[in-house]
Amino acid sequence: MKGIILAGGSGTRLYPLTVATNKHLLSVYDKPVIYYAVAKLVDAGIDQIMIVTNPSHVEDFVRLLGSGKDFISKKTGSQIQIVYTIQNEPHGIAHALYVGSGYIGKDSCIVYLGDNIFEDDITPHIRKFKRGAQVFLKKTRNPERFGVAELGKGGTVLSIEEKPQKPKSQYAVTGLYLYDNTVIEKLKNQTRSARGEYEITGINNRYIEEGALKSVILEKDWFDIGTFDSLLDASLHMRKKKNGRGTAQKLL
Repeated sequence: MKGIILAGGSGTRLYPLTVATNKHLLSVYDKPVIYYAVAKLVDAGIDQIMIVTNPSHVEDFVRLLGSGKDFISKKTGSQIQIVYTIQNEPHGIAHALYVGSGYIGKDSCIVYLGDNIFEDDITPHIRKFKRGAQVFLKKTRNPERFGVAELGKGGTVLSIEEKPQKPKSQYAVTGLYLYDNTVIEKLKNQTRSARGEYEITGINNRYIEEGALKSVILEKDWFDIGTFDSLLDASLHMRKKKNGRGTAQKLL
């Protein structure tokens, strides 16, 4: 399985911090945000990772992470491999994935939105994954802020609705997805949403139409680093986790 970390975007909600850098390079306590994404994939046994970012920041990522030599594969005990590709225009998450889709080849892939931090161990889900697609969900008190999944028997996803006024469940779609390699054709045939972007929900809906989208419910903390408050909350949480001091509010 290949890992694809999407690390583009303009980070407008974190202005002016993002004038000089990419939001994925901002610090959450003692590490850049992107470190948490790479480490989570490496801990789960992923040793081939592509980072998709914008042209103005790709050199910063290369300078920070290089070829992956500072991360050791849990599978082989050797250095992992990190490669990079550029999304020249910000046309949405699914477009960013399309830009990097050539990397998938005949493999399946795990897609990680790089401004998310997850505390759950995702290794068992990666090992069990065979075909179709899988989204990682988190129960929330305020689902209207997120994409919301309606679930059927056995965790099959029946529908996903973006920021609904009347949510069909309390399960928010987080920034972590597993796809088999049929995602490549789905990406080639995607259409723009009403917002003019290529949305990841559109790709997930294709799997829903096939009855092939499953779900995993996350139990531990999840942080989406998109606002000043979430950046601070995540930093305080990591400080407390490491040093046993500080307070943090969960995102959900």
